[in-house]
Amino acid sequence: QLQFVESGGGLVPAGGSLKLSCAASRFTTNTIAWYRLAPGKQQHEFVADITLNGRVKDFSENVKGRFDISRDDVNNTVYLQMDNLKPEDTAVYYCKTLAGRTWGQGTQVTVSS
Repeated sequence: QLQFVESGGGLVPAGGSLKLSCAASRFTTNTIAWYRLAPGKQQHEFVADITLNGRVKDFSENVKGRFDISRDDVNNTVYLQMDNLKPEDTAVYYCKTLAGRTWGQGTQVTVSS
């Protein structure tokens, strides 16, 4: 049972930055992805993912060029560096493996205009 705990969210003005952390309960070779659930939405939106050792990274078009994802497999932690934040980035952010079937608590990111 692989579990994740997200942290690092907060309230930030447009143009600001935040760095989110995703702490896994153990080492995994699986690709790990960030998703977000915006207010009023029913479906989680894919944000970014990263493969073992960070060899391959993928980003949604909405965040490409503004966000970066990194992975520390020694400490079982994945990060999401978010720069130039926009109000449309406001959401609860979650991390999990691509095939994972459950969501953690997530971390709230609120970007003011």
